[in-house]
Amino acid sequence: MPETANDLTNLGVKEIRDGVAGGDFTAREVAESFNAAVAAAAELNAFIVTTPDHALAAADAVDAKRAKGEDLGKMGGVPIGMKDLFATHGVQTTAASHILEGFKPQYESTVSQNLWDAGAGMLGKLNLDQFAMGSSNETSYFGNVNSPWKKDGTNTAMSPGGSSGGSSSAVAARIAPAATGTDTGGSIRQPAAFTGICGIKPTYGRCSRWGVVAFASSLDQAGPMARSVEDCAIMLEAMAGFDPKDATSLQMDVPNWEAALDADLKGKKIGIPKEYRMDGTDQAILYSWEQGKAWLRDAGAEIVDISLPHTKYALPAYYIIAPAEASSNLARYDGVRYGLRDLPEGAGLQDMYAATRAAGFGDEVKRRVLIGTYVLSAGFYDAYYTQAQKIRTLVAQDFEKAFGQCDAILAPTTPTASFPLGSLNEDPLTMYLNDVFAVPASLAGLPAMSVPATINEDGLPLGLQIVGKPFDEQGVLNAGLAIQQRAGFEAKPDKWW
Repeated sequence: MPETANDLTNLGVKEIRDGVAGGDFTAREVAESFNAAVAAAAELNAFIVTTPDHALAAADAVDAKRAKGEDLGKMGGVPIGMKDLFATHGVQTTAASHILEGFKPQYESTVSQNLWDAGAGMLGKLNLDQFAMGSSNETSYFGNVNSPWKKDGTNTAMSPGGSSGGSSSAVAARIAPAATGTDTGGSIRQPAAFTGICGIKPTYGRCSRWGVVAFASSLDQAGPMARSVEDCAIMLEAMAGFDPKDATSLQMDVPNWEAALDADLKGKKIGIPKEYRMDGTDQAILYSWEQGKAWLRDAGAEIVDISLPHTKYALPAYYIIAPAEASSNLARYDGVRYGLRDLPEGAGLQDMYAATRAAGFGDEVKRRVLIGTYVLSAGFYDAYYTQAQKIRTLVAQDFEKAFGQCDAILAPTTPTASFPLGSLNEDPLTMYLNDVFAVPASLAGLPAMSVPATINEDGLPLGLQIVGKPFDEQGVLNAGLAIQQRAGFEAKPDKWW
């Protein structure tokens, strides 16, 4: 039984939930421990806003239920971090942008409401790349998020990945047992890989997008980030479900993923895409991929070679489709109804729009809005946007064919380990290449997960990615569990914050 607050912050979702239900400690003790850890970790800059009162109120409600012998819910007593892309009633929601600073929604996103209904509490709103646009968590108006990890022997600030960098940093640093993330082209999986935690992007439509600040509506998908596959399964169950308020929501029952977890892969085939052996991929990552194959073989799976021939076109297609949708979605930020308003003296309506957006959007957001507006313009729509949508269809067909030969796909999550903050700022193309292994599954709307595999020679974590068939989160989680059990990844960052 944990005796100190420090012990409680080392526990994951399942251990906290079961410990509270079993009376080993109270939900309030857990909330107080994590609130203190969050307050002491300001140097990470993982949170934009902290909400200790919300965490305590939710904990007290769970403790009161337990005293009455009532059901505590799937996440009963677990305080979590909420990515600041999810609208939270009465709590500032900014998408890490100046243009939404001070905006307090009068409604709650479906995913966050589902989590509160399941007994979770909120530690605060987590930092991210502005409007979820970025792979390093350096585009936030509220400053960079620092990874809790450092390269061995250095004190250089490292990237926690993006856009869910506040989420990955908080979970890896043990200041939150779990956090919500969103994944448009890798924004759950890449930061999970960079910080040595687990994260799953479910099938598109599995979690409601209602109340989530939109980036690219046909790609955005919420998912959990936690320290283990089991914890991700529990949290995903609480988050997912049909929502009539979201036209893209899947009208399907939520499976009992936690109860069905099984690391025995006998009779399963795992595909290895030959196109993912890309130039510029770290040797250590290729080596961990070989290890991953061996671990899955050990779990009873058969390893088969597959081909995803349109892989090389996936990233360029993504960087046409996502900015195009972003340019449309971000048109609502005009200074009229909410958020920032910049009204120069004597300005007309168009001048106000221009001034508000110039002041409110960061450089990366402006870059993507301009790209998106360009590819949707009359002269270029067919040359760019229509072509990109055709490639998207071909990428999805590649996966469909591949799943005729295998049950899931194993690939690296990222081409490199984490990099120092600031090192890629002058090179947006290299930055975009961080998502090269993650984007294809996003374009096809498939469930995909990153699981920590090993530590490289610099002492930084590397992740492996599992991509599954549509709606087969169970298969992805099971393969992830098989890797987790064999990798035995216990590493955690040394506390410097």
